[in-house]
Amino acid sequence: MSLTTPPKVRQLQRALYAKAKANPTYRFYALYDKIYRKDVLLWAWSCCRAKGGSAGVDGQSFAGIEAKGVEAWLDQLAKELKEKTYRPQAVRRVMIPKPDGKKRPLGIPTIKDRVTQMAAVIVLEAIFEADLTEEQYAYRPQRSAHDALNEVHALLNQGYREVVDADLSSYFDTIPHQELMKSIARRVSDGAMLALIKRWLEMAVEDEDGKGGKRRTTLNRDSARGTPQGAPISPLLANLYMRRFLLGWKQAGWERKLKARIVNYADDFVILCRRKATKAREAMEKMMQRLKLTVNQQKTRICRVPEESFDFLGYTMGQCYRAQSGRAYIGTKPSKKRVARICDKISQMTQRQWCWKETKVLVGELNLVLKGWGNYFRLGSVSKAYRAVDSHTRHRLRQWLCHKHKVRASERNRFWDKHLYQELGLLRLQRFSTNLPWAKAI
Repeated sequence: MSLTTPPKVRQLQRALYAKAKANPTYRFYALYDKIYRKDVLLWAWSCCRAKGGSAGVDGQSFAGIEAKGVEAWLDQLAKELKEKTYRPQAVRRVMIPKPDGKKRPLGIPTIKDRVTQMAAVIVLEAIFEADLTEEQYAYRPQRSAHDALNEVHALLNQGYREVVDADLSSYFDTIPHQELMKSIARRVSDGAMLALIKRWLEMAVEDEDGKGGKRRTTLNRDSARGTPQGAPISPLLANLYMRRFLLGWKQAGWERKLKARIVNYADDFVILCRRKATKAREAMEKMMQRLKLTVNQQKTRICRVPEESFDFLGYTMGQCYRAQSGRAYIGTKPSKKRVARICDKISQMTQRQWCWKETKVLVGELNLVLKGWGNYFRLGSVSKAYRAVDSHTRHRLRQWLCHKHKVRASERNRFWDKHLYQELGLLRLQRFSTNLPWAKAI
């Protein structure tokens, strides 16, 4: 769903950005009153509503709020903020399966907290956008993961062939509060706004206790580390703290002395060097230690292209070969892990337990997944990955159709390709890519 920022909100953001850009040392002292402006809160609600999501610990859903009236709900929230009686609630934590069989925590704040944080992001993002470095690509207007990948690709072709493929251990969960608040206070002197951000950093977490009940923990507050899980403000805070490393890298002269360039996306980054990658890694690790962050030694490595390749943001970057001539070049392609992951997801969607679904419904769901995957994995040499995903999807859908219609496996050829693609309308990635100007399938 595409949303357009209201003119008055856009005007506010532009004014804040212009002030911050024109004066890098200016501290904003009147921001808190901006977050409970009616137009800002309404826009924050629209952004959160578009993303959807389930209820938090209070059980309040978007549908429930809409049934009672959004305007009245926002008026009450504005009143709490203005009178400074608003207090964040706990974050509901659920465990989501990972491709490797493990589980990762997902935080679900209440809708009230989501909307309030989004209102703060609308105001603060305009200020800090003026300060973020050119190496940062995540969660920023007019920037994307594809831009980061294109920058890495360009640097490789410019001779930056020694790569520090870095990995931080639980970056979002280990950002130190005191140092982060200093980074915020460098631009924000509004005490009410700073106090509000501090409360969000210390939000409790509620999860299952394993006995049918609930338990609440205050790890972030007790350890004075971490940004709130799943919270709208968390990406902005993470970007702001990462800026300290990126700015420090330049100020210490490492970019110039080691001819080492960094490309960063959220907690992922690579350091591309013309030479001396070992020294670049050592310098990076010392800086991270001072920033109280932990480098994952098992996953961090030095890669020399084209002899080796590395993965970044789901792509494998390194030496590729042209299909027709066999000529080698430095390029990008979807990583084997990401191809395996989408195939696993398709396998889960086409298990026997889903045979009760209507065929058109299942095919529609598959198409949404395939389209989303194809829209992201559209850079560089994609044909081989597309063929693998298409082949797996056909195989799994045929099996599902056989189970649904009780057809013997030996007779599954009755569901030929023409039937899957033309009659059922299954999306074919190879055909999908040919209709898009950005696809460079080789």
